[in-house]
Amino acid sequence: MMDISSTMKEEKPPNLNDRIAQRVRDLRAARGLSLDALAAHCGVSRSMISLIERGESSPTAVLLERLATGLSVPLASLFDAPEPAAEPVARLADQPAWRDPHSGYVRRNVSPAGVASPIQIVEVSFPPGARVAYETGAREPQIHQQVWVLEGAIEVALGDERHRLGAGDCLAMLLDRPMSYHNPTRKVARYAVVIATLPASRR
Repeated sequence: MMDISSTMKEEKPPNLNDRIAQRVRDLRAARGLSLDALAAHCGVSRSMISLIERGESSPTAVLLERLATGLSVPLASLFDAPEPAAEPVARLADQPAWRDPHSGYVRRNVSPAGVASPIQIVEVSFPPGARVAYETGAREPQIHQQVWVLEGAIEVALGDERHRLGAGDCLAMLLDRPMSYHNPTRKVARYAVVIATLPASRR
């Protein structure tokens, strides 16, 4: 049986920063936002956004989440391939893994990129003691998320709510408030994140 956790310990593949750069450029252009306008929307400086769009920065997960909020997309969308997938299957070897330079957590986009689906799946390997806090705000369209712990334990804070999750536990949430993840244990935690974008007409 394949050891999925071991594959997630690999460093990010070459040119992943270039993929993020193009996705940010394309999403910003699709929304008709200037660098200054996006900076005002997400609270990231114009110069930093410019560096990211040129692939000259290694942004943290927190910074990328702020960009994603400003662009009204899930964080996972910033790692999508710029071109639609040739087939609706994402092979393990082609699923991009990215390591947060601040916390050391590794996230892997499991879902095929470019497929017309409102659902995305991400797998995360969270180091012992790691903590990541996101300044998530309300988005249009609404983004729903479920966190399913596969191994270990994590603590999730959503606004004033606190949830401790063990292996097998699943938490459903709406991305509309500040949130944080923490691994309070001495072992690596592994969890899946299922993200769904809900159009206004479906509410």
